[in-house]
Amino acid sequence: MSTTEAPQRPEPGAAPRIPRGWAALVGVLSVAAALAAGQLVAGLLSPASSPYLAVGDTVIRFSPQWLTEFAKAAFGTADKPVLLAGMAVVIAVVAALAGLASRRRPGPGVVVVAVLGVLGFVAVLFAPVFAPVDVLAPTAALVVGVGVFRWLHARALPSTAGPAEASGGLTRRALLVRSSLAVALGSAAAGVGGVLLGRGVGDSRQAVTARLAALPVDRAPAIPPTAALPELGTPTFLTPNADFYRIDVALRIPDETADAWSMRIHGMVENELELTFDDLLRRPLVERTITMTCVSNPVGGDLISTANFVGVDLRELLLEAGVRPGADQAFSTSVDGWYTGTPVDVLMEPDRGALLAIGMNGEALPPEHGFPVRMVVPGLYGFVSATKWIVDMELTTFAAKAGYWLERGWAEKAPIKTQSRIDSPRGFASLPAGRVTVAGIAWSQPDGISRVEVRVDGGAWREAELATEVSGDTWRMWRADLDLGPGSHTVQSRATDANGVTQTDVPAEPIPDGASGYPAVLFSVA
Repeated sequence: MSTTEAPQRPEPGAAPRIPRGWAALVGVLSVAAALAAGQLVAGLLSPASSPYLAVGDTVIRFSPQWLTEFAKAAFGTADKPVLLAGMAVVIAVVAALAGLASRRRPGPGVVVVAVLGVLGFVAVLFAPVFAPVDVLAPTAALVVGVGVFRWLHARALPSTAGPAEASGGLTRRALLVRSSLAVALGSAAAGVGGVLLGRGVGDSRQAVTARLAALPVDRAPAIPPTAALPELGTPTFLTPNADFYRIDVALRIPDETADAWSMRIHGMVENELELTFDDLLRRPLVERTITMTCVSNPVGGDLISTANFVGVDLRELLLEAGVRPGADQAFSTSVDGWYTGTPVDVLMEPDRGALLAIGMNGEALPPEHGFPVRMVVPGLYGFVSATKWIVDMELTTFAAKAGYWLERGWAEKAPIKTQSRIDSPRGFASLPAGRVTVAGIAWSQPDGISRVEVRVDGGAWREAELATEVSGDTWRMWRADLDLGPGSHTVQSRATDANGVTQTDVPAEPIPDGASGYPAVLFSVA
């Protein structure tokens, strides 16, 4: 029977049964109410305790590497919304089936809703970061889900008094419609709770931006206008914060404020340090122009960006702490429990320029890029060097502890490989005959680029013209003017670093230590 048909009075001696459409709706509404309750309580008390997001985090933590890489390749930076949407679809289907299994009695549906609630509870309980208050959100979700299912089920059963009767004289249709509205309002309330909580972070960022503008900062050299070639199709030299690539495993952006932030530097050190945000602001602040690269960036990919970062020199902090002999790893942890290890010898290089960063392109760090504090280390792929929302650093050894991605088979130290990219012309472009300008970027942090070469259709390499160099820590733009005849053409590029080492033509996948090979673009000339 469809939901638009009037329910029939049960035959004498037959147990009453909910119509299929209503039964499925009872299941979906009950689980939706549970999720809304859990999200609302989490938003008000402990955002990390959202059972929905905790389950998503668990899926990410235990996903096999091939699935993780497939998600990045297929969905890019939209992999997290896709995961959450997929979870919502699966949960809705399970909820509907639970309702259909409970057309006569509530038992099967109650069991399914309870199992979903327990899964959320376990995901929160065994999350990387857990506090006793975190049990409240999954508990609320479990209680509300079971309670709402039993309540709706009792009122959705056909009444022996007549097909239009339900609790309080309402028709069953009116009752379920009002229940749907109530769940929608509850979900909206959960969202509002999260927004109100996020306002504290927004206010904190504004305050930090204002303080950074008033404090003395050792500024990076101005970027000359001849350092970039955006008119030829390359990026602008500095990447706007909104366009800066984002790759991490966080489903929920942490909401730590600057006033609440603190960080320990401990382990194999002579003097443990406990830092607050005000402690950082009282130290010498330096601005550095740094290009960051993700190890997941394929040949020719766009997971690379450049910004002016402001922060405290990390080497100076480690010198103050006094790193003991034998400590070869700085094991850093995020506020949400993510962790990685960075080679100590790299951090202690006098000219490496590693930072505890608090500012980015003239403002406080955006929340999605690590506010209030993150690590930035030139020359290493981000998965071993760029901990966002950092709250702890332990000096230890690689033998004693393994980082998140090292546990999954990725590289231990991961220096950035020399690479280049062709930005113009675009693949499969159709261009007029004559002179064609090829342009792109190249990078080899922290050494810098000394030469870029291009070749057409597998011919001889010819040297490209380099834009002005800013530093070895940043990308470098290049261009080459080619006279090409009609037909299809393939252009390739290769870069050479400041030490005379040329990027390899041996293709390699991004994992475990970065992609390699020559980028190539196919286009046609009319």
